[in-house]
Amino acid sequence: MTGPQDQQDGLPPRARYWATAAIWLALLMAVIDASIANVALPTIAKDLHTAPAASIWVVNAYQLAIVVALLPLAALGEIITYRRIFLMGLLLFVLASIGCCFAHSMPELTLARAVQGLGAAGVMAVNPALVRFTYPAAQLGRGIGLNALVISVASVIGPSLASLILAHASWPWLFAVNVPTGIAALAVGVFALPQSPKSGGRLDRLSTVLNVVAYGGIIVGLDMLTRGGAVLPGSACIAVGIAAGWQLVRRSLPQARPLIPIDLLRNRLFALTIITSVASFTAQMLAFVSLPFLLQSTMHHTQVQTGLLMTPWPLAVGVAAPIAGRLADRYPAALLGGVGLAMLGAGLFLLAEMPVAASTAAIVWRMALCGLGFGLFQAPNNRTLLSAAPRSRTGAAGGMLASARLTGQTAGATLAAIMFGLGTGGLVWSLGLASAVAAVGACVSLSRFKLSPPR
Repeated sequence: MTGPQDQQDGLPPRARYWATAAIWLALLMAVIDASIANVALPTIAKDLHTAPAASIWVVNAYQLAIVVALLPLAALGEIITYRRIFLMGLLLFVLASIGCCFAHSMPELTLARAVQGLGAAGVMAVNPALVRFTYPAAQLGRGIGLNALVISVASVIGPSLASLILAHASWPWLFAVNVPTGIAALAVGVFALPQSPKSGGRLDRLSTVLNVVAYGGIIVGLDMLTRGGAVLPGSACIAVGIAAGWQLVRRSLPQARPLIPIDLLRNRLFALTIITSVASFTAQMLAFVSLPFLLQSTMHHTQVQTGLLMTPWPLAVGVAAPIAGRLADRYPAALLGGVGLAMLGAGLFLLAEMPVAASTAAIVWRMALCGLGFGLFQAPNNRTLLSAAPRSRTGAAGGMLASARLTGQTAGATLAAIMFGLGTGGLVWSLGLASAVAAVGACVSLSRFKLSPPR
């Protein structure tokens, strides 16, 4: 383990490989567990003698815990080091996975999943910061691109891995597989992860509470509204969340190192990069929610066929992201990101205009175009966001990066639900809206051109 003074330009190659292995293993588990339980929800509901609607919280508890904990844990990482938060989060994730295995009721499983989400938030909140301290500045884009590849692979194999496990074992094994992998990541991480300087100070507890209420209230309220029926409680939750968010921003304005990084958002390059990230994930989620319905309900493909037809998107991201990461070390992210989002917008528009009787090949190349565009955008954009922040504020930048992703995904899912309520054309309009959002993101990305630092 090396001290922070020795890490001004990343780790030596051999140490970098071990640190990267720990980061990737933990990230792989955290991303896979976001979707691995979805396939098993009917079985879980039956075994635990609960209503199918209640089983949704096996997924929601995990996601909600991540969302509300990201920024506080990123801030805490600056105070006590990113390495410590990562290892504590990973340990909590492993322990909560054991709790999921032995849960005998839906409340027990939901609680274990929430704790597991807190552990995953510890991994995700400081993951970008650890990458910055692991790779030399000249290779930061490469490191971020490889991280994007891991995320893409995890998103592809999650449902397939769940199906494979359920074909040979019961649902608790979905969580049991995390234990040996997590222990391996912990063993490597303890010795290999880089150190970072401590900022000193304490975590702002009131800001942490306001952050939890703001994100939690808005997301729970939107979930109530989009599922229908709970208009008054949903609206009340959103109102409380907005009020808490407003108070959080007001509290953050005069602070030197606020929980909501207002200091970083005053940097125009950083702020525009956050906007492009939110736009990209909004467009992606609009498509990911709409496409299964379009392919099954309108184009009459089976569930298995739908999964296979959507696979080219994440596979193309996995191909493009490492290449884009290397390019980002040499060319402006404003240009790469603008071209990538333009490709994503074009692919989404072509999917929206696709005839009902479109061939498999016609669907596959459109999906691949979307994935190539998203992959070309992601790594350069993430590199710019991290590089725009001082090294001492890398944790806050990484927290904002993860928050931008989850904000965009929440916005996309909500907009898709609204589009679905517009009638039979809602699926196509949802893809059209996704294309428009991607086009706006491309314009914002290109507007950063003069702000980009010289290579």
